[in-house]
Amino acid sequence: MDQITEEHVPVLIAGGGPVGLTLAALLSRQGIRSQVIEADEGYCTGSRAICISRRSQEILGWVGADAPLVAKGLGWTAGRSHFRQSEVLRFEMPSEPTQRFAPMVNIQQFYVEEYAHRAIDEGGVDGTTVRWGERVQRVQARERDVLVDIESPRGYRRVRADWLLACDGGRSAVREQLNLQLEGTQYEGRYVIVDIRQKTQRPVERLAWFDPPSNPGSTILMHRQPDDVWRIDYQIRDDEDPAEAVKPENVLPRVRSHLEMIGETEPWEPLWISIYNAKCLTLPSYRHGRVFFAGDAAHLVPIFGVRGLNSGLDDAGNLAWKLARVVRGTSPEALLDSYSVERVHATRENIAYGAKSTEFMAPPDFAFRLMREAALRLALDDEAVRPLINPRQSSAIQYLGSPLNAGESGEWASAQAMPGAPAPEALLRDAHGHAFHLSSRFGRGFVALVFNGPPEGGLPRDVEALPIHPTADPHGQAWRRYGLPAGTEPALVLVRPDGYVMGRWRGLDTAPLRAALQSSGVLE
Repeated sequence: MDQITEEHVPVLIAGGGPVGLTLAALLSRQGIRSQVIEADEGYCTGSRAICISRRSQEILGWVGADAPLVAKGLGWTAGRSHFRQSEVLRFEMPSEPTQRFAPMVNIQQFYVEEYAHRAIDEGGVDGTTVRWGERVQRVQARERDVLVDIESPRGYRRVRADWLLACDGGRSAVREQLNLQLEGTQYEGRYVIVDIRQKTQRPVERLAWFDPPSNPGSTILMHRQPDDVWRIDYQIRDDEDPAEAVKPENVLPRVRSHLEMIGETEPWEPLWISIYNAKCLTLPSYRHGRVFFAGDAAHLVPIFGVRGLNSGLDDAGNLAWKLARVVRGTSPEALLDSYSVERVHATRENIAYGAKSTEFMAPPDFAFRLMREAALRLALDDEAVRPLINPRQSSAIQYLGSPLNAGESGEWASAQAMPGAPAPEALLRDAHGHAFHLSSRFGRGFVALVFNGPPEGGLPRDVEALPIHPTADPHGQAWRRYGLPAGTEPALVLVRPDGYVMGRWRGLDTAPLRAALQSSGVLE
């Protein structure tokens, strides 16, 4: 390679998918400039990841990408499963009228990428850029920086980054350059993924069929999406050639047969065909010096339960505030170790749930197929069996054993908001009587929920006080969910920038809160 000019950037993000673009937007809102490089020429094609969880909507809301997503997407709360032609399960995800977001929103991945990209340009610090058609060629990780050689349409260039964030997917070039290996299990069962355009009047639900007459022996999943698009996933036999299985002449008859069986008779056209097999893989650590891994570059989890993209966005929400504080010099570098500790733990939890779902949706052997059929047959008549086939959709993972968990003092009526748990939502009123959701105050800095304040002793300048008096909580949600059911007890709850509870203390003395920030390594 000829001598090339070296460019310096504080943060280089390899991968301009939804995780990389969201990370760039989050860092920008924290005042940190970054550069994103993406091998493709633009946003992805096909639906790919399609179900965006409530937690992911909150994260996208921190950068203002929630409004277009909610406006375009199709929210849903329920699902149905069928064994042959009979319904064996209808499930409802927890939801209520006062919630800020639906439990799930169906939307094609390329829209998520577009909205995250737009958020980079619409808010935060100037200088964050996205460069398309550029791919990582070489990575040299050093003690104080990372040198990255990049192939671009204009030739080769070199970037010296203080920090490199690898969000470059399941075939991560950064991971390969560092000679790192994913560990875990890869399942043999394959699914063909098809997007079709067809008008329908069906409600937005997660739909599943096991051994349907339209495709005997197969499992079929269907999700409605914006733009009159159906996403259809169906399992192929173990002896089918994957290359043959994705040819239109083999795909379209199966799709047509199923649409006819369920009474969807409107004209339709195929848009995108791909193939997938479930993987339960992770790196043992997501931090390697000044290189961090997030999304599919760090872990691959099964699509069942929609934990893939949602866990990647949670990676972004966890890493962005920590890296921003270190770059600004307000926290020591050791804070960054907690990213890997927390997110590897979350991945292992997601893999455990995903593996169970995979073994039900795509049984790996005869014994699993036999057990699944027995459960489905029993579920036809026995309601007690039906919860066993509930797909258990993605939800935020509690960070058990995190070094940032500061503990608690006093008696609490609920474990829902214990240290390490995602902070519960509540619909509150401000001093002017205007309603707002508690989650809308997260995503920027630390927030101290001050129940029946004011705080005694003052708060660190890094922490914003949010008073919660009984009149500000007309539904009693905050008091009840944070463990203060009487609605009059004074207390402090410290919430991290990523919306996780760090500690809670009965009374209004701020000394334990200040000590927690110092002992956890957040403050010098």
